[in-house]
Amino acid sequence: MAEQMKGPKSYFPSIEEKYGRPIDEWIDVLRPHAGLKHMEQVEVLKDMGMGHGHANALVHVFRTEHSGA
Repeated sequence: MAEQMKGPKSYFPSIEEKYGRPIDEWIDVLRPHAGLKHMEQVEVLKDMGMGHGHANALVHVFRTEHSGA
């Protein structure tokens, strides 16, 4: 049985389904913006048409797992 995702990652399946891009592509979108503050990164995704909750979850995971911070 597959492990159920918890926390911000629980949004990942719906993000991929709704916006038609895999999570890795969204992480790549955020990489050039790694120096911005959390909410500024959220705004980058929102400017691309992503909803606030999805953008916030994605930025949280990016900042904790991918930004090198």
